[in-house]
Formats: sequence, structure tokens, C-alpha cells
Amino acid sequence: MLMLEARPQPSKAMSAASPLIALALTAVIAALLFLALGKDPMKGLGIFFVEPLNGLRQVSEVLLKATPLIVIALGLAVCYRSNVWNIGAEGQYLLGALAGGGVALWLTTHGIVLPKMIAVPLVLLGGVLGGMAWAAITAVLRDKFNASEILVSLMLVYVAQQLVNYLVFGAWKDPQGFNFPQTKTFDASTWLPTLLTGTRLHVGFLVALAAVALMWVFMFRMFRGFQLQVGGLAPAAARYAGYSASTSLWTAMMISGGLAGLAGAMEAAGPLRQITPHISTGLGFTAIIVCFVGRLHPLGIVFAGVLLSMMLIGGELGQSRLGLPNALTGVFQGLLLVLLLACDTLIHYRIRLRRSHLAPL
Repeated sequence: MLMLEARPQPSKAMSAASPLIALALTAVIAALLFLALGKDPMKGLGIFFVEPLNGLRQVSEVLLKATPLIVIALGLAVCYRSNVWNIGAEGQYLLGALAGGGVALWLTTHGIVLPKMIAVPLVLLGGVLGGMAWAAITAVLRDKFNASEILVSLMLVYVAQQLVNYLVFGAWKDPQGFNFPQTKTFDASTWLPTLLTGTRLHVGFLVALAAVALMWVFMFRMFRGFQLQVGGLAPAAARYAGYSASTSLWTAMMISGGLAGLAGAMEAAGPLRQITPHISTGLGFTAIIVCFVGRLHPLGIVFAGVLLSMMLIGGELGQSRLGLPNALTGVFQGLLLVLLLACDTLIHYRIRLRRSHLAPL
């Protein structure tokens, strides 16, 4: 029979191979699901993993979709390495979109046209501050009242969504928008500049790459990042060394909230250029999967963000071209995460075949 045998030390090879094995198993199960739905498995897999990369425009859309996922996941990686379980990045993203979009809307409403070099940073700064303010609620309740950051951050997501609805259905609704729940289109001076002519890819992608480099330096080359990781791996050792658990909590939550808010502001001032009730399609939750598929490492998060964005775009193409259900993308994302966690078992254990010896009668 098969059994798990503990390894003398974690396997580095399996740590690198685990996401690839999980992805391969996800593709196999996806093919079986396509068969069950009466669809051609090869065509279905091609829609999800080939078609999104078929041409410059398609690649630009993948990178556009990956940009907020990467930025949010970077902040979550800091939290999870610090043993701070922020599940509410979606809410921090929404508040960043409201704060950053609110700056753009205020400038637009008052007819204030600033140079793009000033207006765009103001919008992004507003998003960062909005996300940090929303994350601060969770940090306060955890720090002062020992409330679970998992529950608090998650519940605040629904509060944030209702706040978005309240504003776009009410005070911020465009009076000339034919009663649609959306704000005015922001003035062009507040839009993020595009990188490639004829595409929607904007400078936010470069901001995301810069954030990857900064987070790598912070996590692996700075003392504060070292403190956070020690606190996550060995809280008792961190306390003995004099590291403040409260400071680590606030640092992790402020970085995570700020980056999620930045992603929200970039989405509002980038491809959307206004605020609608559907400004997020669950990007904050998808970023959790990106974070773990990327092994909580900035470089891994880039590749995981591109992979998950391909799944999101593939799901949209699958609906229009093959008539696949909308929920299938979420099924694939969940499968990938579950299979990854299962494969991660092999980092610390190896599979052995053990012969069973039957006792003589």
C-alpha cells in the first residue's frame, strides 16, 4: 500500500515542481469537465491556455488583467509571511478604487485640469491611502481587541461593496448617465497613460513591476522584512529577540492595504475610467490564489498572476465561443489551489510503497 514518509528536510525540487504538477492535474481535470459538458477538451484547453496569448492585443489584455492581481498579491505575500491572515484585500481594493476614483471625479466635476504628471500620481496616492485606511480598521481591532483578522477583514469586504453601491447609486451617480449606476467618465488628465498604441495596457503594469522589485528588496534585503518573516515563522523567537508583534501587524496590514488600494485606483483610472458597482470581479480573492501559486515570492507572483489572468480571460472566451458556464473559471481556480495544497504535502513527505504482510491463519 502507499504511505507517506517524512523527509529528513524539505525538498527544494518538489517545492519548485509542486505548482507545475498542480497545474498539470488541473488541466487534466479540466479536460474531463469539458467532456462531461459535451465540449471538445482540446478546444476547451486551447481557449483557456493558448487563445489568450494569440497575438499582441491578446497578450496586452492578459498583462492588463494580471496587473491588479500582481499588485494585490504582493501585499498579501507580506501579510502571510508575517502570519497575518488578511482575507479582505477585496475590500481594500474597493476602497482604493473609491478614494482614487473620488480624487479623479472631484477634479472632473470641478473642471480642474492638472498636468497628467500631477493628476495621475494624486489619483494613485488617493487609492493607496484609501486601502491603508480600510486595512487599518482590521489592524486596530486585531491589535487592541484581539479580534480575528480573518473574520474582520472578510466582513469588511461586504461593507466596502455596499459603500460602493451607495455612492454610485446615489451621490456620485452621473446625472447624465441615463440612470445607470455609474459615475461620470473621468477627465482625460487623470487617465493612466497607455503603453502600447491600440491596446488598453497602461503604465500600471510598469508600476506593478516596480512594486515587485521593491517588495523583493524589502522582504529579502531589509531588516524590517526579516523581522516580519521571523515573526511569521517563529513568534516566540521574535518576542525573545524584542521584535514588536504590534509593529509587525501594522506594517504588514498597511503594506497590504496600500497595495490593494493602489490596484483599485489603477483599475478605476486605467481601463474603466469611472466607478461602477462591478469595478471588481473578485480580484482581491483571486489574488489569494495568485499569492500561494507564486509561493509567496515576488517573482513567482508575476508568473502566477499571468497564469490566473489567462484563466479569467479564457473563461470569458469560453462563454462566448463554446457556451461554457460562467462558474467554470472559479472551479478551475479552486481546483488549482486545492491541488497545489495537496502537492505541497510532497515537499515534506515522500510517497513510499509498503508491502502489507498478512498474518498466517
